Amino acid sequence: MAARESEERPAGCPDVPVEELDDAKARAELGRLAVEIAHHDRLYYQEDAPEISDADYDALRLRNERIERRFPHLVRADSPSRKVGAAPAAGFAKVRHRVPMLSLSNAFEAEEVSDFVARVRRFLGLGDDDPVEIVAEPKIDGLSCALRYENGRLVQAATRGDGTEGEDITRNVLTIEDVPDRLPDGDWPDTLEVRGEVYMDRKAFAELNERQREAGKQLFANPRNAAAGSVRQLDPRVTARRPIHFLAYAWGEISGPIAATMWDVRRRFADWGFRLNEPARLCTSVEDLLAYYRHMEGERASLSYEIDGLVYKVNDIALQERLGYVSRAPRWAIAHKFPPEQAQTVLNRITIQVGRTGALTPVANLEPISVGGVVVSRATLHNPDEIARKDVREGDTVVVQRAGDVIPQITGVVKDKRPEGTEPFVFPTVCPCELETPVAHIEGEVVPRCTGELACPYQQVERLKHFVSREAFDIEGLGSKHIEAFWRDGLLKTPADIFRLRDHKRDLQKREGWGAQSVKNLLDAIDERRTIGLDRFIYALGIREVGETTARLLARNYGTLDAWQKAMKQAADERAKNPDEAKKPENVGEFYADLCAIHSIGMKMADAICDFFHEPHNLHVIEDLEAQLEEIEPFVDARAGDSPVSGKTVVFTGSLERMTRSEAKARAESLGAKVAGSVSKKTDYVVVGADAGSKARKAQELGVTTLSEEAWLELIGQA
Repeated sequence: MAARESEERPAGCPDVPVEELDDAKARAELGRLAVEIAHHDRLYYQEDAPEISDADYDALRLRNERIERRFPHLVRADSPSRKVGAAPAAGFAKVRHRVPMLSLSNAFEAEEVSDFVARVRRFLGLGDDDPVEIVAEPKIDGLSCALRYENGRLVQAATRGDGTEGEDITRNVLTIEDVPDRLPDGDWPDTLEVRGEVYMDRKAFAELNERQREAGKQLFANPRNAAAGSVRQLDPRVTARRPIHFLAYAWGEISGPIAATMWDVRRRFADWGFRLNEPARLCTSVEDLLAYYRHMEGERASLSYEIDGLVYKVNDIALQERLGYVSRAPRWAIAHKFPPEQAQTVLNRITIQVGRTGALTPVANLEPISVGGVVVSRATLHNPDEIARKDVREGDTVVVQRAGDVIPQITGVVKDKRPEGTEPFVFPTVCPCELETPVAHIEGEVVPRCTGELACPYQQVERLKHFVSREAFDIEGLGSKHIEAFWRDGLLKTPADIFRLRDHKRDLQKREGWGAQSVKNLLDAIDERRTIGLDRFIYALGIREVGETTARLLARNYGTLDAWQKAMKQAADERAKNPDEAKKPENVGEFYADLCAIHSIGMKMADAICDFFHEPHNLHVIEDLEAQLEEIEPFVDARAGDSPVSGKTVVFTGSLERMTRSEAKARAESLGAKVAGSVSKKTDYVVVGADAGSKARKAQELGVTTLSEEAWLELIGQA
């Protein structure tokens, strides 16, 4: 069909070849095409009533794109090329967040909320009577998203991903009606990253599932899954037909301040055209917070969208900056979750799952049941003591809940429904693997462990799964089932084998469910990870006691893979020669003492790391893996900037007057410093407060520079 005659157009433009257009005609033609294509988009995506053929529609878009390529300086803010209609992408490009998108710590009980407020006061050195305003907002159950604006124009949208790296979903987000392409006139920063949640309201979710049912397609489990699935469509035209929205509640990178309080930030967001998570309340006490929580718990069902709790944020942004972050969460905010939904079902069988460190975890295999909108068929039973305490038996009717609305667990047994003849569960004394290795009960631990170490096939497989997980190497397309199948068929045994899968390209293409394109996508995803950051590399090795936070600590303190490996080998040798010197790390050796001295790494964690490096097989795994990679990037603390203490080792001792010890350590780490718990000849600065003791004396003995609190603040530019 021809374009609509009612549209105003410059005479002769549609018939003029793009090559013959001048600036004036090109500008006018782009304006006409923007209006024309937007009209057809609305008919097609929102009303399901197209009035031209797909071929005619594509011709309009092609003409628009050809003109833009010839006249790039004339591209409009509302250009169709920035919206739907382009050919589906093969996947989503990765986006590295300039400011990490962190998660929140959770509270489930009123006491935990009181503890949160008390920690804030304690960290800041505030008295019980000092006012602390806290903003309480509904916690939307959606998909976290970051919108980057430059000079008021939306240039990029990304998912949270692992907090460090997400996916570029710009083309899809541009289809969301309440995401501004351009910010209205105002005093917004030149660079502004608005963070919030993509969500779907209850009514739209019900209507979408009804359409899915009528079309014979799979139904979505809940609004969050529907929103997440909608925004991650390869074809943005599908996204455009889905009724999703965006709420703004935070910011990432900004080139200048936007407000002094969270409450004012909300006002600014509203002025710029963003929806907010309402209703919110400004509270001044724990009692206020809990009263609002109870009110919202009662109102939860009547809201237009799903919420799973409230979020509490310190209102004063200057206080937020002082509080900073711990691990992957801010100290100044917490999520207060609503009680998890529960359901009753039958426990058919208890099986044993072996983890990557040999931990044996009992798993309840359940008669499938819907809990909080998600079908649950398995739940953790934690450990043998938990089974005995709750007297859980096969055949029991049990109460299941999703802890934190995420991990299914069994909270109790309905004894009145217990069948006759059930027997208490007997925990195995050997690993369920084919080796039947003995199970060890380690002193001080409630979880039994397989003693087979890496000879145990279960541990081998679980370590490979951990290696490719999102927080580690994050290899897209290599899921648990694929790893199990590849391991079973001999394609994978060690992490380095993953990078040798290209040698098996033809074999992979012959496998059921795999074709040339899917194999290419997998191998490309693997090749993308031949360069990896040191912190991710350390975490991926799966060392006992070493989680994400510890991996970053190790990377920050040692800087490079070579430095870290050499120090860990030395510490492992020292530990092996002095296994009984447990009272003081320095009695074991210099490298072991340095490892223990890293802030928040103690002897238990140090021993686990030394055990790993004392095993020759593990050293071979690292060497083999390193040979398959292009680069293991040295750790760079993005927060440090041009800090004068970046990379320096600092020890704090004595009482400080201008800040608490916790705040001082957090501020030093935010500037890239390495905070240690003891003084050695490798220490750069010892900050001495009132009533300093042995650490100050040792610093003098070793000739380490000591600073008063005022001198320290002057050094870091905060005097």
